[in-house]
Amino acid sequence: MHVNNKEQQFEKIRSQNGFIAALDQSGGSTPKALANYGIGEEGYTNDEEMYAVVHEMRSRIVTSPGFNGDRILGAILFENTMDREIEGRSTAEYLWEVKNVVPFLKVDKGLAEESNGVQIMKPMPDLDALLARAGKKGIFGTKMRSVIKAANPDGINAVVDQQFEIGVRIIEAGLVPIIEPEVDIHSPQKAEIEPLLKVALVNQLDQLKSGQFVMLKLTLPEQDNFYDACVAHPNVLKVVALSGGYSRQEANRRLASNHGVVASFSRALTEGLSAQQSQDEFNAMLDESIESIVQASGT
Repeated sequence: MHVNNKEQQFEKIRSQNGFIAALDQSGGSTPKALANYGIGEEGYTNDEEMYAVVHEMRSRIVTSPGFNGDRILGAILFENTMDREIEGRSTAEYLWEVKNVVPFLKVDKGLAEESNGVQIMKPMPDLDALLARAGKKGIFGTKMRSVIKAANPDGINAVVDQQFEIGVRIIEAGLVPIIEPEVDIHSPQKAEIEPLLKVALVNQLDQLKSGQFVMLKLTLPEQDNFYDACVAHPNVLKVVALSGGYSRQEANRRLASNHGVVASFSRALTEGLSAQQSQDEFNAMLDESIESIVQASGT
């Protein structure tokens, strides 16, 4: 990938208004995403067909007129999506060259069993090879997700330590990692988890060297502007928020109260979209959805 592309993409993420579209449902979450889109399990007979169907859904979103770089900063892809094409171009190339949207790649292999109130990430033995392949395909950054369910300092530190340890490897491979320590919105301890998480995040951010940039993808907090220290940190390119199971309306309401944070919504972005809609209906619904998320991200 050309160096000037990387510089343009970095500047776009850093300074332009908009949000990041999360189109990275993996094997485990794809059936649910398709069901929400109006395609049940009778719509495919095996994994290969399922991935083909979900790629059609994602292609329909990405090629829609409302999905463009004026309002969308980046899009996070599942590995299977990166390896496919949209209108005869590789997905990452189509996103950047046609839509002016910065491509990211989900790199984690899912969650380990719960321990100490958290789920760290499963091992990623092929990470270096995947990062090299992603770089060749024009991917700018990565995303990886852990989950925190309890206010257990040992568990929270384990999540953040693992995220940053792998994050530094991703930086060394020439990509920008999105670090996602998701706080379960249904946890009765959500308000107690967040201060512990913030301390762990800032501690790790302070250990990065000058010029080592990460992005953070965080659950919308109980206290407005709670992650201001992360937003302002010199090693943070952008703080983005996940919708985490909130409706689009609730996610947007919370997001608008957190200044300097933009959306990286998945389910809240595609809410209301259906395989049964005409192209005009689909385009209108997606355009409306994108606009509402952009407005909430612009505060």
